[in-house]
Amino acid sequence: MSNIKNTANSVDEVGSVNRAQIEHRATWMGLIYDELLKAGLDAEGIVRRAVKRCGLMHGEGIKKKCADPGDCQEFRKVFLSDLVVKTFDMRPINADAGSLTVDFHYCALISAWQKLGFDDKTCDLLCDIAMEGDRGIAEAMGLNFELGDTLAKGCQSCKLKFTKK
Repeated sequence: MSNIKNTANSVDEVGSVNRAQIEHRATWMGLIYDELLKAGLDAEGIVRRAVKRCGLMHGEGIKKKCADPGDCQEFRKVFLSDLVVKTFDMRPINADAGSLTVDFHYCALISAWQKLGFDDKTCDLLCDIAMEGDRGIAEAMGLNFELGDTLAKGCQSCKLKFTKK
C-alpha cells in the first residue's frame, strides 16, 4: 500500500489538459528510466543529467523574461504562471526580493508514475530526478534551491525554496 498522499483538487478544463500533458511527460520519463535500468545502464545518472540540461535551458529562458533576474518576485511572476499554480495546487506562495517559497499539494508526475505501477521508493527517486529540472532552473537564474518535504516521501506537500546566492 502506498504512503503517498497525492489527491487531485478540482481544476478547470485547461488545468485538466495541462495535468494530462504533464502526466504524459512523466510517463515517458518513467518508462525511459525503466528501460535504461533493464538495459543495465546508469538509469538514474543518465536521466538526472538529461533533466538537469532541460532545467538549465528553461532557466535561461526564464532569466531572459525577467525584468530583474536577481529579484525573486520577478522570478515568481515568470516561473509560476496562473496555470502552473493551478496545475500543481500551489499554496501558499511567498515571494520577496530575496526568496521564493512554494508548496505543491498535487503532482501529476507522481500520478503518472503510480499509474505505471512504480512503488513508493521508485516514485520518490523519480521525483528527486525530476527536481533536477528545478535545480537547473535555479542554477541558470543564479539562485540557491532547497527541496524540503515532498509528496513522494508521503508528506502533505512538496516544499520548494529558491533564494538569492
